[in-house]
Order: sequence, then structure tokens, then C-alpha cells
Amino acid sequence: MSATHIDSPQICSGRIRAISDGRAGNARQTDALAGLLAGDAGFDSLTLEPRSPWRWAAPRRWPGAERGYGSRFASLLAAPPVLAVGCGRQAALATRLLRERGSKVVQILDPRLDPGHWDLVVVPEHDPLRGPNVIPMLGSLHPVDDGWLAKARRDHAAYADLPSPRTAFLLGGNSAHARFDRMAFEVMAAKFEAVLAREGGSVLITTSRRTDPELIRALAHRYDDTPGVVWRGTEDGANPYPSLLAWADRIVCSPDSVNMMSEACATRVPVFVFDPERVRGRPRAFVDALLARGRIRAMDARLASFDVEPLREGARVAALVSERLDFRKVG
Repeated sequence: MSATHIDSPQICSGRIRAISDGRAGNARQTDALAGLLAGDAGFDSLTLEPRSPWRWAAPRRWPGAERGYGSRFASLLAAPPVLAVGCGRQAALATRLLRERGSKVVQILDPRLDPGHWDLVVVPEHDPLRGPNVIPMLGSLHPVDDGWLAKARRDHAAYADLPSPRTAFLLGGNSAHARFDRMAFEVMAAKFEAVLAREGGSVLITTSRRTDPELIRALAHRYDDTPGVVWRGTEDGANPYPSLLAWADRIVCSPDSVNMMSEACATRVPVFVFDPERVRGRPRAFVDALLARGRIRAMDARLASFDVEPLREGARVAALVSERLDFRKVG
């Protein structure tokens, strides 16, 4: 998969564009689906530059919307791609506009308008939106597969020397649907440290943009005497997140991020979610589905291994998109 991020207003006409507002979770989903659809041909990614009032109005189509996303998007409208894949509310207006110019368009996540404005809409199963052109999926789209994990292992081959079991911790933060702060982390850490005292092994820890600063400070020297790596932010260099997933013998997630849990579950190792009962709202249905499938377990002070099947919805969704849009015959 090859992605070219467009910095010049001169955008050439191509087959596939991945369009987002630049938020990491949205861009990751568009790039994942566009990459699966493009294969070796590659695709281009465009980050929108929304202006007022369209920034607030999207995805509603107000007059002058064609000028609402900056010169790069205006150039794309003049030479529309065969297929545009968007994610998020800002991208939903952009894909609407491209469809009016002749592009086939796929919108990821509920645009909060009639899905008939798009050729296809891809939503998580825990979202209630349904319709003849709606494709539900369990979790979110991402690039994690065997090839992606193999590359991540090569990128940090030295992690192979860390003692097993290697336990990866994916630490998020407070969200609209789950609280994860310093106090929650202390409970999580106490459970793990009982396992560490009994089994030994190493830790692979990474934080996220939402992680509580107090929690990050608590990580400063907590595992100095434990083999492994603790990534608290950019001051520690580039985030080794892909390699942590790739080298882990087991993964422990905070419960606040559907994207993070989806990517953890795409690996071939057991995934434990800290206190899944604290998840509220629509994502609770996602967590319950993973528990029912046996793909995750609630974190305890044992972290006993169990058999898993990786959860990878991307290939299935891409196949449905290709079939429904007859994509191999367009462009």
C-alpha cells in the first residue's frame, strides 16, 4: 500500500482518494480502506482545510461549499477521482460534493444525514444506522494484518530479546463513553504487578493523546527495574506502537477507544480490557460483542492465555465495497 500526502494545490486526477479532517482515527480508517481497494496501485490522501461556516455546517450542503475546504480540495473537485473514501463529519460534505462531480464515494461513520447522499456508508455495528447502502462492521478499520505486524517486528527487532511474557499496555484516557484516569491506571497496574511478580517478563507501554498528564507522570520511573519500553510522549522519540502490538505475547487495553481495541484484536494474541463494565453508550455493544465472541476478556490478576482468532474486518468490507460499486469495472 502506498499513500502520497498531497501538499501541492496541483492535484492530478487519480483512481482513489482518502479524505479526512486529519484526526488520527479518521485518517487511519480512510487510509486503511483506500489501501485495501487500491492494492499495489496506491492511493492519495488529502487532509481537508475547512473554513467557516462550512466547518460547523458539514455535512449539510450550504451555498458556496465548493470553496469551503481550501485550494487543494477545489483542485480535486476540478479533477475528481474515480473513488473517494471519507471519514468523519467534515469529510462527509467533501464526499457529497465529489459525488456530484461524478466520483463514486464511500463514507465511513454515520454522517447524521440520509445515507442516500453517498454511494455507500460504512458504520460500526454498534451504530444504529442501517439501510440498503449501509455496510455494518464490528469495530473500526485499520491496517493491522500479518504483513503489517511482520514489518513492525522488523522495525524493532531488538524487542525479540525482551523476556517473555511480553505484556503490551495500550493506555488511552477519558472519553465520552468511558473514564480512564490516574486512579483507574493504579488499579490496572496493581493487577499487572501481581502477575509480574509471579511470572516475570517485560512491559511494552504506550500512551495516547488523551492520556491523563498525571498518569503519564506516574509512568516516569515506575518500571525502571522491569525490562521493556515505556513510551510517554514525543520526548521519548517516535511512538513504537506498531512494534508493541507486533511483539506482544498478550495485550492489555484501557476501555475507552474502539479504534485501539479493534487494532489490538487484529493481532494473534490474547487481549484483556480493563474494567469493560465502565463502558457506556453505543461502544458498550462493541465490547459486549467481543466478550461474547471470546476475543477479549476482562483484565484480572492472572492474565491467563486463551486461544484467539484475529478480528480483521477490513478485507470483508473492502470486498463488499468492490462488489457493490463494481469497482473493478470503473475508471
